Amino acid sequence: MNQIQNSKFNSFVSDIRNIITNARKEAIRSVEFYRVKMYWEMGERIFLEEQEGKERAEYGTYLIQNLAKVIESEYGSGFSYRTLAQCRQFYRTYPIVNAVRSQLNWSQYRLLITMKDEHKREFYELEAVKNSWNGKELERQVHASLYERLLMSSDKDSVMAVARNEKLPEHPSEIIKSPMLLEFLGLEKMPHYYEKDLENALITNLQQFMLELGNGFSFVARQKRLVIEDDEFFADLVFYNRLLRCFVVIELKTQKMTHQDLGQLQMYVNYYDRFEKLPDEKPTIGILLCQTKNAVMVELTLPKDTSIYATKYSLYLPEKKLLEEKLTKWTAEFGKDKNEAI
Repeated sequence: MNQIQNSKFNSFVSDIRNIITNARKEAIRSVEFYRVKMYWEMGERIFLEEQEGKERAEYGTYLIQNLAKVIESEYGSGFSYRTLAQCRQFYRTYPIVNAVRSQLNWSQYRLLITMKDEHKREFYELEAVKNSWNGKELERQVHASLYERLLMSSDKDSVMAVARNEKLPEHPSEIIKSPMLLEFLGLEKMPHYYEKDLENALITNLQQFMLELGNGFSFVARQKRLVIEDDEFFADLVFYNRLLRCFVVIELKTQKMTHQDLGQLQMYVNYYDRFEKLPDEKPTIGILLCQTKNAVMVELTLPKDTSIYATKYSLYLPEKKLLEEKLTKWTAEFGKDKNEAI
């Protein structure tokens, strides 16, 4: 084959591969959906049978226990007492079958039905579909309290409106999380890291970092060289957010934050606004990602209408109870300067 024929053949092979890959994905999705539908129908049937003996409080437990003894022996561990009880809860949480989404699998629904707050449950359901999260990614976001962290920087109505695609984010606070949880980097517990170590780990785990950043982010550059007259500067990480339609410059700080750090990031933001931003794009956002922040320093260093945000990060995902306690503390701190640059 000549070069043109070889190129056309490679393109042809790529098309065939895509057809096979997509077909396999659809087949798996179809099997998963019928499994979810099966559990929903079982839950409905259990619930209706349970209602026949509703005058006996213990009847539901008795019914499921006896059903599990029969069904599990015939069909295996996927029909245990616990699973049958989850089927009943699944039906009670989603009593309309058309509300069950084909994009979500049973492991995801098992997690969703444990949430008593219907807004929180709807948020994770919508985000899982929108971002094509698998079971582990959904579990990670729930355990990392994504919903609660977004509520710290925005109100519930705005968070839910964005999740429902009823509105696009209009302000950085609607998508920027504080704190950001970076436990997926797998860095060992040490007193501190150099910025280059943290940057390398983030680049190595770029997909997971972008998942933590949130919706609409695309990677642009690392150590972006900025020439200002005879001086060279290097911005750590640069992204673009298609929802906010702006560049996002991220500086990493593993040492204590200083006002010089904020001034440097402001310079990078000004550079992008003047030399990189297109006329129809929105002003550049700067994020100083640091382990500790001084909210008063941020307030005194930057103007009130700034697009610079100092955001805490943690390299480790604490236990759920401890995380909730920290979120309460961070929320209290955030309330002091909610309308200021964070």
